[in-house]
Amino acid sequence: MKVPFKRTLLACAIILLAGWGGPLIAQTRYASGQNVVPVYEGWERNPDGSFNLVFGYMNRNYEEQLDVPVGPNNAFAPGPPDQGQPEHFYRRRQQFVFKVKVPKDWGAKDLVWTLTSAGHTEKAYGTLQPFRELGNLVYQENRGGPGDLTYPEEPNQAPTIEMVGSATKAIKVQDSLALTVEVTDDGHPKPRVRRAATPGAGSGAIRDSDGAVVATGPERTGPQRENPLTQAIVRLDPGVTLGVTWIVYRAGPGEVMFDPMRIKVVDGKATTKVRFSKAGIYRLRAYADDGVLVTPLDVMVTVEE
Repeated sequence: MKVPFKRTLLACAIILLAGWGGPLIAQTRYASGQNVVPVYEGWERNPDGSFNLVFGYMNRNYEEQLDVPVGPNNAFAPGPPDQGQPEHFYRRRQQFVFKVKVPKDWGAKDLVWTLTSAGHTEKAYGTLQPFRELGNLVYQENRGGPGDLTYPEEPNQAPTIEMVGSATKAIKVQDSLALTVEVTDDGHPKPRVRRAATPGAGSGAIRDSDGAVVATGPERTGPQRENPLTQAIVRLDPGVTLGVTWIVYRAGPGEVMFDPMRIKVVDGKATTKVRFSKAGIYRLRAYADDGVLVTPLDVMVTVEE
């Protein structure tokens, strides 16, 4: 799913370092024309002794979404080039996108993901270095989930997700397709009272887990800072503690439109509708999300004229 952006300069900010007459630093933000960088996030232990190597990416564009098919420009080594990586890349930083399982005797080897886009080749090296081990606290610190950071950490298992009906679908290009999944969770992390921006209530408003304002604080002014949490495609809407996000994982030739993209789980189910602008084969992915841990589910859709 390629977006026909021209290479456009979004903004050029000149920042004067406060407190002294130091040099000016130019920061350039590009809407399009930049490449995607693969990122190795860390590794997890599996009960059978094997390991999951977890990867994400950084699309350097502020608007353009890129497609890089599996092959010479999007490949893993050693082993088969296709190890379940995405082919469609959303804007900016997307964390913990997919996992590659390696055996318990993997040892000190590297699993290398190579991406070539916009004329640049970048590599991410997956390794079992001890300091790269991931746990629930690491996920919560990075994803800003609905629970409080506690030590020892709160017990939390990833939600489960199943497709209602077949995970292989076929529709006509002019039709919309309803996608329903069943989601279960252990109820963790427990919701906390959180601070969030609320129109008319100040950006320091304190809201409960349902989004209701229970107290207000001072109003903040100025632009919001972007970070991996605010850039994330897979995230919960405010006030939601269990939800589903649908994304394009491997794109066909046309545009994909979800209505909505993020859905709250109600009575164990979440439903969205999807439409396609062109015929082709599309691989969609749903993430069941408790705010900290996610579980993916893939759906293959064949769209006919």
